Amino acid sequence: MNSELLTARFVSLLGEAGVRENEPMSAHTTFKTGGPADLMLLPRTEEGLVSVLRVLREEGTPYVVIGRGSNLLVSDEGIRGAVVKLAQGMDDIDVREGRIIAQTGASLKALCLESIRAGLAGLEFAGGIPGALGGAVYMNAGAYGGEMKDHMTSVRVVDRALGIREIPAAEMDFSYRHSAAMEKGYIVLGAAFSLPAGDPQLSLDKMNEFNARRREKQPLAYPSAGSTFKRPKGNYAGTLIESCGLKGFSIGGAQVSEKHAGFIINTGSAFSRDIYELILHVKEVVLQETGVVLEPEVKMLGEF
Repeated sequence: MNSELLTARFVSLLGEAGVRENEPMSAHTTFKTGGPADLMLLPRTEEGLVSVLRVLREEGTPYVVIGRGSNLLVSDEGIRGAVVKLAQGMDDIDVREGRIIAQTGASLKALCLESIRAGLAGLEFAGGIPGALGGAVYMNAGAYGGEMKDHMTSVRVVDRALGIREIPAAEMDFSYRHSAAMEKGYIVLGAAFSLPAGDPQLSLDKMNEFNARRREKQPLAYPSAGSTFKRPKGNYAGTLIESCGLKGFSIGGAQVSEKHAGFIINTGSAFSRDIYELILHVKEVVLQETGVVLEPEVKMLGEF
């Protein structure tokens, strides 16, 4: 099927607002870099998502699924095929009797605030993490001693056979920045949490304290993907990078943050290639000087 007919088929499924051609990925990543995607598809329901995935497979069109782009580095050449973005329309949060059920596109900040309003505790650590629930579940995001898995009871997914399943959290193989979704090709549709009762004011104060610490220590004024590298066992990536004298080191518009060496930032003019080359340089220097292999947290999409 030619591209015009394929686009028309997606418009019939999603409407014109749900299909974009040659969409700049710089508008969909927190690094604010990345070339165009041939197609961007924006389903607003689970059924719409499954229909889109079925057509993509039938036509042999390569695709990637993203959320709010907070942990992605997209090539300057863009992405061939389709990007399926799960955000608006798939971001409901439902609170009932100590449980929260949230869809994949719900922001972590909104999730945290809704839990606090309901007098529930346990998600305060997530109030300042950028991005959406789907990606956070996929990689078991965490901060300040908390992780997504901590109060999670189940995860709703689309599996490789395009079936929708509810999987107990205990079967998701959660560990540091890891879940079974990575190995099994699951697309996260949402998750359910069972949270203890808490004092709303104390929870709000706790979230605000965490966010104040973020503002003090992290370069939030610049586009980034958060922590660039996973925490190596028994150490911290930022500490190792700083010990190697790399704080402030730049390639093009990409810089190892002078505020926190664990962050690579876009100072305003970076290309994805600059960021990618800086990641490689930091890995090489840290390995040579400390013997530690740093593993990026950032997911690369496209050709580098």
